[in-house]
Amino acid sequence: MKQVDDRIATGVELDDETVMQFLMQNPDFFMRNARLVEQMRVPHPVRGTVSLVEWHLARQRNQITQLEEEITLLMEQASANESLFGSLLHLQADLATASSLQDMLNRLQRWARGFGLAGANIRLFADRWNIGAPSDFTHLGLTRSAFESLRIQRLGDCYHYLGNLNGPELLLLLPQAKQVGSVALSLLGEQGDLGMVIFSSRDTQHYQQGMGTVMLGQLARMLPKLLERWIERA
Repeated sequence: MKQVDDRIATGVELDDETVMQFLMQNPDFFMRNARLVEQMRVPHPVRGTVSLVEWHLARQRNQITQLEEEITLLMEQASANESLFGSLLHLQADLATASSLQDMLNRLQRWARGFGLAGANIRLFADRWNIGAPSDFTHLGLTRSAFESLRIQRLGDCYHYLGNLNGPELLLLLPQAKQVGSVALSLLGEQGDLGMVIFSSRDTQHYQQGMGTVMLGQLARMLPKLLERWIERA
């Protein structure tokens, strides 16, 4: 406090830090100098200058507007999540009433296309499921060793990947798919060691890193029990 007063008394130019220290040490400054506050003008990018009171009110209005926008966004997200989870429950019931594994896969495919996606595919790690010949679903199998480099590169320690895949990666995971722009991939099972479900979109920007994965996680935990109706675990 004394240092600030001394600098003011000697006419030394004050920097921002000194002024802030003075105001923090004198919280009643603006109350004691209310008339001066009303007369103060501060720069404004559009109006040239405005009073300090107007400037403060404008800041408050901007903060309120920002809060309202954030609340609106949260409400929209909550509504979207509610809709998605409702759809997920409907899907679970639909898959549970499938008459065969192929019927179940077809129903999953139709559900995905109902969201405008290119498709939905399931790949199973061959060492965890009995899908070898003479099974009709050997094409679902995937060796863990073939997938390992992709897992390290794309997923790391995560159970989900959202984004783009290169040519060899698409050939490995979706050899029959065409015009795949981006994918949402989620490992199946609590330990992520049973296989994966892959949703694909023709839009390269549809799936991106940072998007929510709650619904993917729920689906990935749900699918193994449904698959066990038709395929034995190894």
